[in-house]
Amino acid sequence: MDNLLTTRLLLHPLTAAEAASVEAGEPPAGTLWAPGYPGDGDRGVARRFLETCADAGSPQPFGAYEIRRRADGHVIGGVGFHGRPDSDGRVTIGYGLIPSVRGRGYASEALRALLAFARSQGVASVKGDADLDNTRSHHVMAAAGMRLVGEDERLKHFRIDWTRTGRPDA
Repeated sequence: MDNLLTTRLLLHPLTAAEAASVEAGEPPAGTLWAPGYPGDGDRGVARRFLETCADAGSPQPFGAYEIRRRADGHVIGGVGFHGRPDSDGRVTIGYGLIPSVRGRGYASEALRALLAFARSQGVASVKGDADLDNTRSHHVMAAAGMRLVGEDERLKHFRIDWTRTGRPDA
């Protein structure tokens, strides 16, 4: 599967071998990890990715991606889908960055690329959520075109839906 490119980022689809390296905290040969990567969240994503691969085969292209800076090649976080689209064409996304690079627009840029990819694959709806107090993540999803659709005692829920023309529903 091909990498997804943005102006400043390369989104690299994880393989099972790369996910095993992330879970172990050992970079594969030739891969540059920025200080602080992988975090606990990245290791958890890698573990779930490996479980999915063992149970049902690789979920790619609807799996996990490393976020790499194009300028220096360093992995600075992850973004991805929580699995293949359901029968109605809906998927869930997640993302995270190492603390030292937050606030620079990388998460919004990565999420926009992932949403564009989802739309190009015929996905009808993408949802994501963030803790109530995680205002930065709320801004990331809003900046990428997702809208707030609800909240519960822990989370704010965001979603974007597309019509058959590929335009977001109002």
